[in-house]
Amino acid sequence: MASCYWVAILVIIIGEAGCFVEGGNVTYDGRSLIIDGQRKILFSGSIHYPRSTPQMWPSLIAKAKEGGLHVIQTYVFWNLHEPQPGEYDFGGRYDLVKFIKEIQAQGLYACLTIGPFIESEWTYGGFPFWLHDVPNIVYRTDNEPFKFYMQNFTTKIVNLMKSSGLYASQGGPIILSQIENEYQNIEKAFGEAGPSYVRWAAKMAVELETGVPWVMCKQTDAPDPVINTCNGMRCGQTFSGPNSPNKPSMWTENWTSFYQVYGGEPYIRSAEDIAFHVTLFIAKNGSYINYYMYHGGTNFGRTASAYIITSYYDQAPLDEYGLTRQPKWGHLKELHGAINSCSETLLQGNPSNFSLGQLQEAYVFEEEAGGGCVAFLINNDGRDDNATVQFRNMSFQLPPKSITILPDCINVIFNTAKVNVVYNERRTNVSEVFNEAERWQQFKDLIPNFLDTPLKADTLLEHMNTTKDKSDYLWYTFSFQTNSSCTEPVLHVESLAHVAHAFVNNVYAGTAHGNHDVKKFTMDIPVDLNDGMNNISILSVMVGLPDSGAFLEKRFAGLATVEIHCGDMENSYNFTNNYTWGYEVGLLGEKLQIYNTEQNLENAPEWTKIDQYLSSKQPLTWYKTAFDAPVGDDPVALNLSSMGKGEAWVNGLSVGRYWVSFYTSEGNSSQTLYHVPRSFLKSTENVLVLMEEFGGDPLHISVETISLTNLCQPSFISNHYIPS
Repeated sequence: MASCYWVAILVIIIGEAGCFVEGGNVTYDGRSLIIDGQRKILFSGSIHYPRSTPQMWPSLIAKAKEGGLHVIQTYVFWNLHEPQPGEYDFGGRYDLVKFIKEIQAQGLYACLTIGPFIESEWTYGGFPFWLHDVPNIVYRTDNEPFKFYMQNFTTKIVNLMKSSGLYASQGGPIILSQIENEYQNIEKAFGEAGPSYVRWAAKMAVELETGVPWVMCKQTDAPDPVINTCNGMRCGQTFSGPNSPNKPSMWTENWTSFYQVYGGEPYIRSAEDIAFHVTLFIAKNGSYINYYMYHGGTNFGRTASAYIITSYYDQAPLDEYGLTRQPKWGHLKELHGAINSCSETLLQGNPSNFSLGQLQEAYVFEEEAGGGCVAFLINNDGRDDNATVQFRNMSFQLPPKSITILPDCINVIFNTAKVNVVYNERRTNVSEVFNEAERWQQFKDLIPNFLDTPLKADTLLEHMNTTKDKSDYLWYTFSFQTNSSCTEPVLHVESLAHVAHAFVNNVYAGTAHGNHDVKKFTMDIPVDLNDGMNNISILSVMVGLPDSGAFLEKRFAGLATVEIHCGDMENSYNFTNNYTWGYEVGLLGEKLQIYNTEQNLENAPEWTKIDQYLSSKQPLTWYKTAFDAPVGDDPVALNLSSMGKGEAWVNGLSVGRYWVSFYTSEGNSSQTLYHVPRSFLKSTENVLVLMEEFGGDPLHISVETISLTNLCQPSFISNHYIPS
């Protein structure tokens, strides 16, 4: 079902690139999207271009096509493309045009989700942080400054697509666009300005004249002609339907697993559960389903939002490395083939629905005058036993919580609970271990004192507005003279950031952190104070910016309370208000670009050899070594299970944040393997640089390759009906 002719009306050009799709007139009615006069049931998958590399795109798209997809969906990432107002970047991993053209070259359609608010577990929901400093701005409401910049960027993207001829109306692959994203979740927070903003955003998008339909997801008040769509795991059960009989039923985000946070276990959604709910949505007149994610990829650099791990939707049909995750990929491929085989009848037949039992029912699509007939036999009972039902004088055994597809209302072609795909699992192979101290160099970062800080203020400054997202790190420093009567001093800190490290007179005192679900944390650390002047330096750390919610521009992060409690509490100190603080944005190593392999020698740091007996006890230390690329083509990962928290670079390119010391309730690290794309590597002398906050041990880091191995084939259970 994945060959080049899956849509008969397309113009196909065969050449070196294989299949090449040219779109046409795209409209819709109450049943489906209509492309050049042909109704379509379409399966789509989300693949985000900056979460992989251009070298990976062809393989990812090819595997999606082989898996039976017709469409590739992607968000557009505003903060990447417009890092400063009016300054644009569309190169490398950000080359949106190249990505869309690759989709087209492989014979697939594209859905462009411009947003430009995307959420997506992406830092700041995709907004560039400079937006925060626009005077009088309020995000995502009927606010003139916000609408001005939102319209500017949306227009920029639309014009970019038009200039490359990428809309279906121009012969390109883009058949659908989305404006905004799950806005109804916050709409009430803005009162009357919420609905008026929805109307404005829809009108603005439609007036850009792309020639293809626009959608708004989870937006029941999406104004005509914009289509309201469903997001979630069970839209066949939860979607209230289109807000007009002239709009099709569409599912723009079918979550194939769920994003994972530091301190959280992975969410495993079974192939059977996904297939059940996809089939149920089709049975209830659904005609467009997008898997979010089909390939999640990697949150390189500092792109993940608050507490989100670097690996993104690794449990998708294509895992973080682009390898097929079985049985999910194959089971869905079989489902797509089953639906495609009877899609004409599904789109033209008259639907009916009736009971087959207490928890069993049938959805039937039947053409008039002896035409085609398709049936979905549904067993909603999740208990262990099969349910026996009678349908058209035939007896069928329905497995628990399953849907059986009969493409001719007689023979079974697919059952959502019966997996006939060979299971697989990932294996790692150690290529190299960095267990020799002489291979490593280190650089200890500077702990600033109050007198040395460039910024002073008589209050606790908000973290994000001070760093402007140029760094995860903000130093808060102050000095004070203790009273000899202060016994058993304890540093008390309350923070709305994510992590805090405390240093007293340049000596590490301790650390504390929050988690994804609790927005505030407290640190109480016994400290040793001098009899005279003392310097306190607290490093506040963000692990990504927030990505959702109303009034995102007003969020507060950073230190909220700082006190030193004495044993008798009568001589305690409060430094929260009316006290002079010194501030330093970022770490010295960041300013020196210590990770940059093409560094200016005049600014190069002084690396020293590491002491193997102290290598695991040093906070705020940079480590550097070199390694050769593993032989072969298998994906490559760093095993950082011996480290604490920080960030990793290979040849100056950030692999992403790591935080292996944040254990789950089961005592596991949320992520230990960190993807290094092959395109990041040279054959030899690859430079690895780590910034370690907590004091991990680099002598147990390894480079590993990732491969798949097949497991046992599940036993076959007959899919055919039982004659009565």
